[in-house]
Amino acid sequence: MQTPRSPQPIPPPPGVIQAIKAGMDVISSHLSVLLLPLALDALLWFGPRLSVRSIMASIFDQVVTLNIQSNLPVKDLLENREEFVEVFTHFNLLAVLRTFPVGVSSLLSGNITIANPLGAQSVFEVGSEGSLIGWLFLLTFAGWALGGLYFNWVSAVTGQREAGFGFGRAMMQTLFFSAILTGILFMIGVPAIFFLGILGLINPGILQVTIFILVLLSAWIVVPVFFAPHGMYLRGQNAFYSIYASLRMARFTLPTSSMFVLAVFVISQGLNFLWAVPADDSWMRLVGIVGHAFVTTALLAASFIYYRDLNAWLEIVFERLKPDTASPQI
Repeated sequence: MQTPRSPQPIPPPPGVIQAIKAGMDVISSHLSVLLLPLALDALLWFGPRLSVRSIMASIFDQVVTLNIQSNLPVKDLLENREEFVEVFTHFNLLAVLRTFPVGVSSLLSGNITIANPLGAQSVFEVGSEGSLIGWLFLLTFAGWALGGLYFNWVSAVTGQREAGFGFGRAMMQTLFFSAILTGILFMIGVPAIFFLGILGLINPGILQVTIFILVLLSAWIVVPVFFAPHGMYLRGQNAFYSIYASLRMARFTLPTSSMFVLAVFVISQGLNFLWAVPADDSWMRLVGIVGHAFVTTALLAASFIYYRDLNAWLEIVFERLKPDTASPQI
C-alpha cells in the first residue's frame, strides 16, 4: 500500500528589508547606472525650458470664444484665466521624458525649476497645437526608450537575470509594453472620467463615495502594474506574458508583495521632501539630485531582486503543496 507523504514545511517569503539592502549594495558597486537619472535631472536643471504657456493661453481663449458663440456663460472662465495660465508659466514640457511605469527616475520632473546656479533657464515656446502634439509624442517615445535602457541596465547589474534582452529587443519590448498600458489606461480612464462626471452632476455625495471605492480597488492593481515589466528584463519574456506573469504572481503573493511596494513608495516619496529642500539656484540641489538618483535606482534594483526571490519562493510553495505519495510499503 501507499501512504501519503508528510507535507514539508513552507519557508517564509522573501524579506522586504533584505531585498532593499541587497539593492543598495548592488548599486553601491555599480554607480555607473546612475548616469541616466543624473543626465535627465541635469537636462531639466541646466537645459532649456520648453514652455507651453502661450499655447495653453491660446487654447483657453478658444474655449471662451466657443462658449460665447454658443451663448454659454463665460464670466467664471474669464475670472479663472490668469490662474489657469499661471499653472503652465513655469512648466517644462521636457519633464514628459519621465515616463511611467517604465522610465528614468528624476527628481526635477515633478518639481518646477526656473533657475540654476548659472542663472535663469532659457525659454523656448511651443508655437502651435500641432507642435505640442508632436512634442508630446516625441518626448513620450524617447522617455519609453530611455526607460527601457535604464531598466535593462539595472536588471543586468543585479545578477538576477535568467535570459536578458539585447539593447534592440529591450527597446522594442519596452515600447510595446508601454503602448499596451497606455491603451488600457485610455480605454478604462475615459469612460471612468465620463461616468464620474455624470455622478458629480447627479449627486456630489455619491461621487465622493464612488471615488473612495475606486481608490480602494486601485490598491489591488498597483502591485501587478509595479511588477508588470520585470519579467521582460529578468526572464526575456515578451510584453504580454510579462504582464500575465505579474498578475499571476500578485494573485498568490498580494499581502507580501504589497508590503514591498508600500515600502518602496514610502522611502522614495519620504526622501523626496529632503532632496527638494535646497533652492533651485543653490549647488546644494546637486546633493539632492545625486541622493535621489542613488536611492531610486537602488529601490529599482531591489524590486528586481525581490521579484526573482518571490517567484523562486512561489515555485517551492507549489512544489511542496503538490499532492504526492511516498514509495509503497510492504
